[in-house]
Amino acid sequence: MSPYFDEFITIALVHLLAVASPGPDFAVVVRNSVAYGRRTAMFTSVGIGLAILVHVAYSLVGISVLLKTTPWLYTAFTYIAAAYLLYLASGALRSGPAQTNNEAGAEIAAKQPAISAKKAFIQGFLTNGLNPKATLFFLSLFTVIIDSQTPSDIRLMYGLYLSFATGVWFCLLSYLLSTSRVAGAIRSKGYWLDRAMGVLLIGLAVKLVLA
Repeated sequence: MSPYFDEFITIALVHLLAVASPGPDFAVVVRNSVAYGRRTAMFTSVGIGLAILVHVAYSLVGISVLLKTTPWLYTAFTYIAAAYLLYLASGALRSGPAQTNNEAGAEIAAKQPAISAKKAFIQGFLTNGLNPKATLFFLSLFTVIIDSQTPSDIRLMYGLYLSFATGVWFCLLSYLLSTSRVAGAIRSKGYWLDRAMGVLLIGLAVKLVLA
């Protein structure tokens, strides 16, 4: 691995900047953490991390180049991603103040149960897997930053690291958002943050289509 250490460090730094910037992954993790709590956000984060392997897989076999060089296919992919972000945004925008201290609140809570771990995982997986920005990121990564002479097994190791690092980053975000101090600060007005994430998701969807 030592001959590729400099290349790995470059990849790690570029990935850190990419994953730390607000985007669909960030928005859905924040939304699920505020709306459903740490456990749901953690499963969402794991889904995001594993979806990275999808991008790695098609980058290794050259499918990302096909997406980039086939305009109609990339456009279709972009519209599907935008539609999914709008679907997530619609749920976030319907968030309201919690009312669980009375019978009416209990009834509302019963009608709107927390999403399952499976659904949270799928949300995270699809949010990242359908993100065309991630497609472009990995296209650039595997064609510009990673040398063409780098062996496939080393490239795969890079991909495994990116998947693991992404999952850890968003699990850490989920944990920080659900610590007692942070959770206490947003509990009473958390639905406003939820709605804000909905607006952000709509903005990201529009940006995808217009771009």
